[in-house]
Amino acid sequence: KYSEESDRLTRRFATPPMRQVNQVVAEWMRSVGMAVHEDNIGNIIGRYEADHDNARTLLLGSHLDTVRDAGKYDGPLGVMVALACVERLYARQQRLPFAIEVAGFADEEGLRYHSAYLGSNVVAGTLNPEILSWTDSDGISMAEAIRTFGGDPDHLLASKRRNDDLLGYCEVHIEQGPVLESLNLPVGVVSAITGHSRIIVSFTGMAGHAGTVPMPLRRDALCAAAEFILAVERMGRSEPGLITTVGQVTVEPGLVATVGQVTVEPGASNVIPGKVVLSLDVRHQDDATRLLACQQLQAQARKIGTARQIAITWQPVQENGMVPCTPHLIQLLSQAIEQLRYPIHILPSGAGHDSVTLVKLTNVAMLFVRCQNGISHNPAEAVTSKDVATAIQVMEQFFTLLAQEQSKNAPETI
Repeated sequence: KYSEESDRLTRRFATPPMRQVNQVVAEWMRSVGMAVHEDNIGNIIGRYEADHDNARTLLLGSHLDTVRDAGKYDGPLGVMVALACVERLYARQQRLPFAIEVAGFADEEGLRYHSAYLGSNVVAGTLNPEILSWTDSDGISMAEAIRTFGGDPDHLLASKRRNDDLLGYCEVHIEQGPVLESLNLPVGVVSAITGHSRIIVSFTGMAGHAGTVPMPLRRDALCAAAEFILAVERMGRSEPGLITTVGQVTVEPGLVATVGQVTVEPGASNVIPGKVVLSLDVRHQDDATRLLACQQLQAQARKIGTARQIAITWQPVQENGMVPCTPHLIQLLSQAIEQLRYPIHILPSGAGHDSVTLVKLTNVAMLFVRCQNGISHNPAEAVTSKDVATAIQVMEQFFTLLAQEQSKNAPETI
C-alpha cells in the first residue's frame, strides 16, 4: 500500500512512503503498550518495559524499506512478528524479566544510495559520515534526504544504542531461498551470514553518431560493460551453487556474482553509448574467496577497458565479512523449536541482513521462515499463515527460555 510506484512496491529510504509506514507502525506499537520514538536517521523504535527497573533489553525487528518491485515480506515480516509477540504479552498484561525493543530500520536494502544497512549502522554507531554527501539519482544528497525526512544528519552518533544492557538482537525473516521448503520445515535457525561486497563500476568511452562512426573506431562503453557482465556470470558459474542435503548437514553456498543495475548514457537510440555505470554484487561464505573473486573481476574489467580503449573506475561501496550468529542464541532458538516438536535445521544465510552491522553492537540470532519456491526480491514472495504462526510460537518460547535464564541470573533481593 505504501509505495513510490502505483503499480509495484518500491519503498526507498527517507521517502514519503517510508514516512507513511513509520506512522502506521508507530501507531501499532503504541496500541500494544510500547513507548515509541524515531531516531535521527528515521528508524522507528518501540519499547515494551520489563517487570522491574534496570532490566536488560532484547532487541527485535527488521527493515521497512524495500528493493524495487519488491515482495511483501522481506523485512516487514520481522517487524510484524515481533509486534505480534508484544501484542500477546500486552493482551495478557504480562511483563518479562527483560525489556523488548522492536526496531523498524529505515534502510537495509541500499536502493537509494547504494549503501546498505544505513538504519542499523546508526544504531550500532558504525555509519561512515563520508557517505552523507553521496547523491541519489535525482542529485539529492543523503544528508539533505535525512533532513527532509525530519532527521538530523549532524547528530547521528547520538542515536547509537548503548550496549551495556542488551541481551542481543534477534530477527525473524523469510529464508529467501529453497532449503526449508525442500525439507518441508516451517522454520530454521541461521548459523551465519555470508560475506558481501558491493561495487560500482564505471565504463567511460566516447559517445558518437550511430550512423557515422565506423565500427573499428568506436569506443562503445556499453559493449565493454556487456563483456564484463558476461565475465561476472562466468566467475559465478565457476563456483558450485547452493548445495543442500537433508538432515543436519551445513548448507554451503558457492560464489554468487550479480550485476543488478545498469545506467547507460546518453541513452539515445541513435547515439553510441559513451558511459555505463553498473552495480556489482559478490557474495561467498569464505571471505578470502570473495575478496579474490573481486580482485579477479577488477583485473578483468581493466583488461577489457585496455583492449577497447575504455576508462574504468572501480568504487567499492559496501564491504561486509562473514558474520557468525551467537552460539548461545542459536542454542536457545533451536531449543524453542524442539520444544514445539519441530525438527531443528541450522543453515547459513546467503543474503545480508541488519545483523551484519548489529553484531558490532551485541549478540545476534536469526529465525528463518519458509517461503514459497524460495522466491524473494520479487512480488511473488509468499509465506503461509501457518508458518508465520509457528514463527510467533517459536519466538514466544524463545522469550520463555530467555526469561528463565534471566531469573536464574538475577541477584537475590536482600
